[in-house]
Amino acid sequence: MNKILIITHTADNFSIEKVTEYIEQNNCEVIRFDVDLYPLKNKLSTVFQDGEWISILETPDSRYRLDDISAIWYRRAYNIGNGLKEEIESKFYGAAMGEIRNTLFGFFEAVDAYSLGKPAVYRRLDSKEEQLKIASKIGLTIPETCLTNNPEEAKKFILKHQNVVAKMQTGFAIYEDGVENVVFTNVVSEDKLEQLDSLLYCPMQFQKMIQKKKELRITIVGRDVYAFEIDSQKYEDAKIDWRKDGINLIDKWDRIELPADVESKLLDLLDVYHVDYGAIDMIVSPEDEYYFIEINAAGEFFWLDNLTEGNLISKSIADVLCDKAPRRNNMVLV
Repeated sequence: MNKILIITHTADNFSIEKVTEYIEQNNCEVIRFDVDLYPLKNKLSTVFQDGEWISILETPDSRYRLDDISAIWYRRAYNIGNGLKEEIESKFYGAAMGEIRNTLFGFFEAVDAYSLGKPAVYRRLDSKEEQLKIASKIGLTIPETCLTNNPEEAKKFILKHQNVVAKMQTGFAIYEDGVENVVFTNVVSEDKLEQLDSLLYCPMQFQKMIQKKKELRITIVGRDVYAFEIDSQKYEDAKIDWRKDGINLIDKWDRIELPADVESKLLDLLDVYHVDYGAIDMIVSPEDEYYFIEINAAGEFFWLDNLTEGNLISKSIADVLCDKAPRRNNMVLV
């Protein structure tokens, strides 16, 4: 029986269970590695001796051999080393966490099997600049863009385009008095130009604001394309960034068919990155022009999966992992 290793964490959502269900229907075994239980509860060992590599994962319940797994799904790596801070002297904590991360990510990179996602792939896709350049090169339309920490360059861009949105290149939140404040996309108007001086300390991405007829979220798994749209302009809090009202919009997305040329170019984009999963954000203008915004290497899909009959996105993920659907081979050693 083929073994599929799923890398995630204990607080992940139910999409893990749905994918696991489909993997088991494909007569494959699932091994779940929750990274927040490493190293205090999970133990990972890799040994080379007598001409053979052997990797062992020990959880509180079981012991698994990992060197013969057939595929790995690198889903999430959140909260690594949970609880370690309270267990060791503070002077050792930083060094220990560095070793823990290097060991984990080194193992994930070195697994000699097909991998749906890898740390190195996620790091590469963190580059919004490369994403936009590749998208443009393969024929997708992108908004006019400025990435800078130079306040004067930002001001010139804003004055030229008038309607501009500002966004961070990474998703994060700012915690103040114990309250989480997520940083969303926001409009930058001319009366806020003086506030741009703080760019000197932290660069931002600015884009010409595209009027929205619809917003799209497109999840691609292998060659399967799941495109959904929402009329975000009907909801006041969602007009600039639909995520601000994401909970209220969770069941208001409609599945659509993309124009053939757009779908083909998006598949080309995954070919360039040599990945089998991508969650893509696009905007459709009132003139029906499709603008590529970004691709997320591990973007969430569960709320859209629930809008398909039988959680088809989860099924596609399981089929790719079990080698029952076309995939872009990325084994370390072929």
